[in-house]
Formats: sequence, structure tokens, C-alpha cells
Amino acid sequence: MRDEATDSRAGRLECQVAILGCGPVGATLANQLGAAGLDVIVIERDREIFPLPRAIHFDGETLRTFQSLGLRARVEAISRPGLKGMRFVNARDELLLERGGAALDGPQGCANNHYFHQPELEAVLRAGVARFPNVRVLAGCEATAIADDADGVRVTLAGEAPSVVHAQWLVGCDGGRSPTRRAIGATMEDLGLHQPWLVFDLILQRDLGLPDHTVQRCDPARPMTLCCVTGARRRWEIMLMPGDDPGTLAQPGNVWPLIARWVTPADARLERSAIYTFHSVIAHGWRRGRLLLAGDAAHQTPPFLGQGLCAGIRDAANLGWKLARVARGLAPEALLDTYESERRPHVRAFIELAVRLGDLIQATDPAVVAERDRRFLQGEAKVFEFPQPGLGPGLHRGPLGGTLFPQPRLPDGRLLDEAIGERFAVIGEGAALGAADAATRARWHEAGAAVLRDAGAAVGAWLRAHEAIAVVLRPDRYLLGAARDARGLAEISALIT
Repeated sequence: MRDEATDSRAGRLECQVAILGCGPVGATLANQLGAAGLDVIVIERDREIFPLPRAIHFDGETLRTFQSLGLRARVEAISRPGLKGMRFVNARDELLLERGGAALDGPQGCANNHYFHQPELEAVLRAGVARFPNVRVLAGCEATAIADDADGVRVTLAGEAPSVVHAQWLVGCDGGRSPTRRAIGATMEDLGLHQPWLVFDLILQRDLGLPDHTVQRCDPARPMTLCCVTGARRRWEIMLMPGDDPGTLAQPGNVWPLIARWVTPADARLERSAIYTFHSVIAHGWRRGRLLLAGDAAHQTPPFLGQGLCAGIRDAANLGWKLARVARGLAPEALLDTYESERRPHVRAFIELAVRLGDLIQATDPAVVAERDRRFLQGEAKVFEFPQPGLGPGLHRGPLGGTLFPQPRLPDGRLLDEAIGERFAVIGEGAALGAADAATRARWHEAGAAVLRDAGAAVGAWLRAHEAIAVVLRPDRYLLGAARDARGLAEISALIT
């Protein structure tokens, strides 16, 4: 990584891919494209990493993506696994609902929930970018104009190094007010939630015996969320109620009385407090020509499921390998058309679930609250498993195509992704793979696919459970398809691009 914020002179900088925004999504994509050997420029408005807390949760699939970047150990060093789940309680602290999937060793080869301090995660991701001399970061520069044509994309910059960046492709990882989204002309679909909440972060000065799990307190008098982050860090999110003054509620003198039951100014230091409006929106039009969107530029989800950051990292994982193959001439440009078609229905499923959970938490009508509590306390299932929806229409085949394949440990002790790397992979019974026709085997070889025969008990059990002889995985670990016979394996393998 070359930081050119102070070295560049006014002029035109060329690259294959420009990324607007070096937050977690932009930095993840830069790591992917850097590892693929592409010439990348990352444009970041801020000179330094924003020092205050923002996102605090990611899931097992997200850690699996960080693992694919070679950064798992570093990310685990600055995060903690969330093994106690998330509990929804009413005003009397009675358990209404609990999120399952809190085991240390989940289907992705790790715990399914992790908590972190965002500045520390961003530092890890930027250090990862620094491994690649083919990635340049223009920090302290702001895009003032974006124009695209058949030749590429021109981004005009102002800041410490005024210049023009000319790229074959531009990916806007530039947040909820995305200039790239405006340039594309994407429309926004509103999924119904716009609620202001007070969000503040504390650093405890002593142990107060606070819960070591996340509590969604569904109290109609004052809905709130209590989060154990890392170390002494704790977060509260408190819904604004009628009569609250948004202009003053975030002031320390108004924050402390809201949490006096748990903590006082003598117990903790208030690091940050702000009013946020939780939105549920999704863009239509993630790509126009050489312009693409990822992360909050493409969608915004309420925080009740902890999926905002995860959704953006999934965007990067889906787009990164496709853009790398197109930019290197290994796949047709039409491959990029599968990005939005696959990702938008997937992220929509998470947003809709977060909205439903928000309805549960934010209920204040006495009759609605009484019925909610009766329903949960008198027998409705109290545990919900973390969703794992499939991708929308795109590059996959069959009923299992577009679903995420697990990451078991192989007989040699390695995790699956460590064995197959960032490429297509064919995994199955030795006899079935050995019986593949010559054209199919040639397709695997031409694409540089990993081929794993008899990959252990966990993979064998998965194949038997799904009546399959083999699977073909995409570089993002989603199934290209699962084959029940040699013909099916040939048809799925023909999709490798």
C-alpha cells in the first residue's frame, strides 16, 4: 500500500479499480483486489481512522471472509466471541426470546457472533492493505465529481492532493449519503423503519456485574439495548420517546439518569453519545456501467440483528472475486450483473427480520405489549436461529445453489478454506470425482479449481444429508451447485467462469 496523500501532484492517476471509502467494506474489498493483483486506488476523505466506536458486531461468515484475507488471527486478537447470545426481555426482565447459535465452533469454523471496537478492526484491515504495493490509498481526499463513460470512470478529488483518478471501475463504499449512488441514479426502497435512538458508549472504571451478553430490553416505557463489547467497553442504545428533546438528550447530564439503575458517572467514562435514526432502506440499481455500490451505499439495516457491517462485508465478498475476474479478462462483464441480483434479496431478508425484531423491541402500545408478552411467555418458541438465506438469482444452479457451504476441519487439521484458497473448488467422493468426464476435468484445470476428494467425515455427512455426490464452490464459498450424479456435476462445472 502506498499512501499518496502528500506525494501526488495535481494530475491524473490511473488504476484498474478505484474504491471510494476506506471503512471496513472498502478496506475489505481493497484487500481482496490487492491479493488478486489488481492495480487499486482507495480514496478516503478522512486522513486518519475515525477514533470513536461505531459498529460493534460481526458474524461467523464475516470472520470467514477476514480469514480469506489472511487476517483471521489479527481480527480475533482485537475481538471476542459472543457465546452468551442475545436475550430479549420485557419490563419485568422475563425472557421473551433468545438468539441461538452461540457455540464456540459454529458451521463457519468459528463462533457465529463476535464483538469488537471498530477503530481497531479498521486498523487491522488497513494494515492488511499495506501488504500490497499495487494498492494506493489517497487519504484526506474527497471526491467532488464522478463521471463515467465507455472508457472508464473519472473521479475529481479535492483535499490534500487535488487530482483526478481515472479507473476502469469505481466501487462506492461511501456510506448512506453515497455520491456514487447519486451518480448511478439508484432509487431507494423504504422498508418502513425510521426511528431515532440515542446511542452511547462507556468505558467502565470497575466491574459492575453487568450482563456479559446483549440484552434487548423490550420495556414500553423506555426500550433499550445493553451490549457488552470488548474489555471494559459497554454500549447502550435507547429509543427516543415522546417529549424527548433530540437536541439535548445526548448531553452527558441527560444520558446518565437514563442508566442510573446500572451505572453512574463514578463507575464509567462516557466516550461518545449521539442521536441516530435507524433506517431500513435498500437501493435498486447497484451498478450502472462501470459504477458499483457496496455497503451502506446500497442498503441500511436497523441494528437489532447486528447485521449492518456483516451485510457490507458480504457485498465485498460477492463482488470482489467477480470484479477481479472481469478486470483480469478471465470472465465476461456480464458476471457483474449477478452481483445485485444475488445480494439484494439476501440482504433484504436480513433487513426484514431486523425490522420485525424492531417491532418487538419498540412496541409501546399497552395492548400490543400485553399480547406480545402473553404470546412469548405462554409457549411460543423462545429461541430463534441466526438466518442463513440463499442468494437471489445469479451464478448458481439447483435448489442448493446460492447457499453458503460450511467450513469444517479436514482430516489433516486444516479448515476447508485454508485448503482450497481463493478459487473455485470441487469437493466430493473420490469415486465420483474420478468418474468425471474429460471435458469436466479440463474445465476444472482451466479455471484453476481446487479438487478435494474424500474431504472427511463432516463433508461426507453433508453430502449424504443432501443426497449429493459432489459440490462446486465459488470463491466466496457459496455453492455453484450440488450434484447428485455425473451429469449434474458436468452441468454445474460448466458454469465456472
